[in-house]
Amino acid sequence: MHRVAHTVFFVGKPGCGKGTQAKRLAEVTGWPMFSSGGLLRALEEEDTPIGRRLKKQLAEGTLSPHWLAMYLYLKSLFSIDTKQSAIFDGFNRKVPEAELIVDSLSWLERSFSIILIKISDEEAHRRIEGRSQGGARSDDHVVAERLAAFYEHTEPAIEIFRDAGVLLEIDGEQSPEAVFAAVKRALALELAPQSA
Repeated sequence: MHRVAHTVFFVGKPGCGKGTQAKRLAEVTGWPMFSSGGLLRALEEEDTPIGRRLKKQLAEGTLSPHWLAMYLYLKSLFSIDTKQSAIFDGFNRKVPEAELIVDSLSWLERSFSIILIKISDEEAHRRIEGRSQGGARSDDHVVAERLAAFYEHTEPAIEIFRDAGVLLEIDGEQSPEAVFAAVKRALALELAPQSA
């Protein structure tokens, strides 16, 4: 039986749970997951000019330059076999990134889906403020700036994916379990161990 390689991207407002859902999908399927946030935070920890610059940007709540995210995306994409499924989290937040994703995967003849986890601005505030009670990430205190970046950069990128016919929209204001069930339905996955 021929298995189709899935290439899945998660996108949404800050606090929507895209990282949680990407990790859960990776755990259940065994597919490798590439997270721009994780890769950028690793760079940020380095005592290098790029590390110091990233640390400053993260503290300000601004998005990293699209060319840096795209370098990390292409490096990750080229590391996987064409028959291997993969999950990408956070590489698709600006128009040039969205265009490169559509162009690169079309050129590779690799099918892909973009999962948009939708939540309201109020829910984003509530979730991120809830994170701040415990182990907050260093950018959690700049919710307004992060939402502004979403509307300025990510919303137009989402339209590129909608126009390409690869956008799958999920209600993110459900329990994490219900969101994951919706992700599986949207991808038409029967997640048994042999389907990984």
